[in-house]
Amino acid sequence: MMKRNVLLSALVLVGLSTLAMPAHASGLVLEPCHVRGHAEQIECGYLTVPEDHLNPTDETLDIYVVRLPAISSGKSPDPLVFLAGGPGQAATELTAFIASIFSEVRQTRDILLIDQRGTGKSNPLQCDLQDLDLLLLSEEEIDLTAAAQTCADALDVNFQHYHTVNAIHDFDAVRRALGYQQINLYGGSYGTRAGLVWMREKPEAIRAVVLDGLAPTQVVVGPFGTFSQRAYERLVADCAADTACHERFGDVDANYQALRQALREQPPVLQYRDPRSDEIVELLLTEPRLSGTLRNALYSPRTRQLIPLVMDATARGDYRPLIGLFNSMDAENPMYLGLTLSVLCQEDMPRVDETLLTRDRENIFMGGQLTDDFMSLCAGWPVNSGDPQWAEPVYSELPVLLLSGEQDPVTPPEWAELAAETLPNSRHIVAEHGGHTIVSHTCANRLVAQFLDRPGAELDASCIDRTRLLPFVRNVNAAGM
Repeated sequence: MMKRNVLLSALVLVGLSTLAMPAHASGLVLEPCHVRGHAEQIECGYLTVPEDHLNPTDETLDIYVVRLPAISSGKSPDPLVFLAGGPGQAATELTAFIASIFSEVRQTRDILLIDQRGTGKSNPLQCDLQDLDLLLLSEEEIDLTAAAQTCADALDVNFQHYHTVNAIHDFDAVRRALGYQQINLYGGSYGTRAGLVWMREKPEAIRAVVLDGLAPTQVVVGPFGTFSQRAYERLVADCAADTACHERFGDVDANYQALRQALREQPPVLQYRDPRSDEIVELLLTEPRLSGTLRNALYSPRTRQLIPLVMDATARGDYRPLIGLFNSMDAENPMYLGLTLSVLCQEDMPRVDETLLTRDRENIFMGGQLTDDFMSLCAGWPVNSGDPQWAEPVYSELPVLLLSGEQDPVTPPEWAELAAETLPNSRHIVAEHGGHTIVSHTCANRLVAQFLDRPGAELDASCIDRTRLLPFVRNVNAAGM
């Protein structure tokens, strides 16, 4: 799922960033290349596809592909296709990370990374923050609907064609162009939905599937307040049960609620030096900006363990840990927000009703600000609701490994259980001390390799149970780590 922008509680879209992409023949030829962050020479190329697979015309776009060739000369014929999250992540921008995480898989299988249309080098739909003055405005002063309209007007694109089903037809066209009879899938977060849609649209092309952090087609992606609160309450309970954490920080929830109230009454203006541009940045620290930053930190155990310290320091007027936290997150791979909105505003937000809104807003962690932001953005994004059948549950008898983390603030384990109801040949593994997409921070990457080798065999997942709860950091010198 998409992480909230860590500097703005709202997803402010005020500019346009696009790359001019070359025209290519319809065939796909992979050539030697290098990608950022990965020293090894690999293979890259473009495939030209219809803009709308469901109703093809002369309009086309180019899809960018990266292949990590298998290490073994006697490799298996079925590669692993990595499906990125978001919606809005570019798969190829995660090449170095995927090569590391799935190094065991790559011993015997090619790994394919394909930039979903609207991301990376596949006709990117990006809306970049350009006006730093917005950081001094409160959420109420920012017109997200107008900001979305400004971004959409600057892009010469029919956003209606940027949805999951067309993306899957792009991906399957790449499979066919490269001559693979069957492939294996790994999808993380929104990539799990993409994987499920591929299973529905082209089941004959798939051998085995791993879905990590489930967002099934029948759920609404966007209203995450309820799940964020549950992850937050688990953190509060973990600190209370940890003698050192409790002695250092006391009642974490009481402190957080007092901090939220203080920010509602008098939000301070922070001044800091941006670590990349070296510019002095000023930021109005509002309650939603604090909760948005902490929500992002709940995604990973490595940042989760910093949250009590960050809240404590912020309450005392020491903003350095908070600034360090949201600057470290802001440096991660970008989200292509034009694609995010094109997908969510067609496939998810039209299904939001008052019952869901009420449940989402009634939480003690961040309220319903994130959902309200998405609704405002979608009001300015020029798409119509997608096909209602897209939201039907996916039934498949393919072998599927489902992965979840109990600490996950966005895709809870019950979503995987919901998906499993129509996946009779699936197994669900839950990491008690895992966050979002557990393949990144548990032994689940090794389980993926074992599962792909023998999808029908019994899988020993006992290593997941040995994943330990990371201790909370108690001071800026990292006491407790």
